Amino acid sequence: MFGFKKRIYLDYASATPVHPKAARALSDAMGVFANPGALHSEGVLAKGFLTASRERIAKQLGCKARELIFTSGLTESNTIAIVGAARALEVRRRFLEGTHWVVSAIEHSSVLECFAEVERMGGKVTHVYPDKKGLITPEEIAKALRPDTVFISIGWGNNEIGTVQPLSGIARALHRHEKGNRANILFHSDAGQAPLYLSPQVNSLGVDLFSLGSGKLYGPRGVGALHLSNRVSALPVTHGGGQERGLRPGTEEPALAAGFAKALDLITLERDAEVKRLRKLRDDFAREIVARIPGTVINGDLKHTLPHMLNVSIPGERTGEYLVLALDHAGLSLSTKSACREGEADSHVVVCLAEAEAKAGNKPVSEWRARNTLRFSLGRDTTAGDLKRALSVLKKISSC
Repeated sequence: MFGFKKRIYLDYASATPVHPKAARALSDAMGVFANPGALHSEGVLAKGFLTASRERIAKQLGCKARELIFTSGLTESNTIAIVGAARALEVRRRFLEGTHWVVSAIEHSSVLECFAEVERMGGKVTHVYPDKKGLITPEEIAKALRPDTVFISIGWGNNEIGTVQPLSGIARALHRHEKGNRANILFHSDAGQAPLYLSPQVNSLGVDLFSLGSGKLYGPRGVGALHLSNRVSALPVTHGGGQERGLRPGTEEPALAAGFAKALDLITLERDAEVKRLRKLRDDFAREIVARIPGTVINGDLKHTLPHMLNVSIPGERTGEYLVLALDHAGLSLSTKSACREGEADSHVVVCLAEAEAKAGNKPVSEWRARNTLRFSLGRDTTAGDLKRALSVLKKISSC
């Protein structure tokens, strides 16, 4: 239809390619095949690789290596953090009735489903909604807290609209509540892609549990990590051996850990330059879309979003899914929302934004916004030429 041959990838929020140097680190470590739990020389060598990777990742997080466990990725990290904490609390109390849990309404399904499990276990869950910019403010969190609140989860950078949440401000609100109520509230955050462009120092952020996924950070898929502060008590959600502090049974994979550690080192070195480059590309692209496709709505406030993400709603009868498929046919890869929610009619995140905006302006909800979303997410290989072509194709398709 459009005569283009080269494909353009604009879905870095779903998955990043493995950084070439991280791939090399993974490949070099593949020869370390022994079980890290074995006592023989090969096992000790494998254990050494695993320990070195854990220490490197912990250094980037500003935490102790013993506070970090390896997982299979973000979903497992979130599950151990939330459901693992719930199980530990259930054992101490014998039930979860009488406990209160708080989560933002715009979290990834790997978090929201865990809170659904907490509710099935007897815990009371409050969902906090964002303002029209997509922000979960410390003030709204403070309103949601109760004397029986035990756990809160707020993602750092939203996976659909890229809004960066004020974790340190929320942590301060939690601490004030804890002092006033003699409470102990655990604070969890799904880091998502935010460490690509923000320094992930857990002490500065004020979190107790922090979930990471290598596949979002230019590392190999199949490995992630979870930071647990010394305030955290958690139990495993799967059963087997006693690996990873007894929280994640199964033989560890030193090669995947090595690739993950290398990727995190690399993105740290590239972070400042990529933030400046991608923010300019994204902002210029956003201005062009709004100018050339009248009625386009930007979801979220670009001043408060990760620099590589742009979520828009395109007016008209064509849904986001239709546009994504048409763009794919023309050689462009992007999504309407989180990959795990593709196939659902509306974006639950944009529904929340539209409702907040309607409430603030005392007007009807713009229901089309949540059906007609497109999420552009840029990365290391994105160029101005790529975005120029994307805009040209999108304009043609949306006007057909």
